[in-house]
Amino acid sequence: MDVLLLSIGFICILIGILGSLLPVLPGPGISWAGIALLYLTNAIPANYWILGITLSITIIISVLDYVIPAKGTKYFGGSKYGIWGTNIGLIIGILTPIPFGFLIGPFLGAFVGELFFDSKNHSRAIKAATGSFIGFLASTFIQFLVCLLFLGFFISLVWQYKEALF
Repeated sequence: MDVLLLSIGFICILIGILGSLLPVLPGPGISWAGIALLYLTNAIPANYWILGITLSITIIISVLDYVIPAKGTKYFGGSKYGIWGTNIGLIIGILTPIPFGFLIGPFLGAFVGELFFDSKNHSRAIKAATGSFIGFLASTFIQFLVCLLFLGFFISLVWQYKEALF
């Protein structure tokens, strides 16, 4: 049973890394589930502190995934219309079957939102949309790093308890 939990946990970690790059899958959440499955084995003693801290990191990163693109829009001079456009565009981009909709949605949303705010200032709209895109890339990069850290932690736990697991 331990080998099965270990295998499923490792698959969750790998899917989580993939999910950190594709917003359709909650990358850090799936990676955290892989760590939790590892602690369900009989070979590794449960450490609720580690599970709680990693869960907290997962929740914070998941919330920041929606906040950072909007902050990028604001940082690059976007208005509230651009921020709302970013958030709406992100949701529409994820839900529509358009290739790379998760990248195009926030950019177009911020652009359209800024054009609603000031239809004559196209340069401001492009600047805000660029900020949204950079914010999205930053958020994705942070998620990817967290998932890689979870992978490293997973491997170190398996290595530490390899005699009991195998």
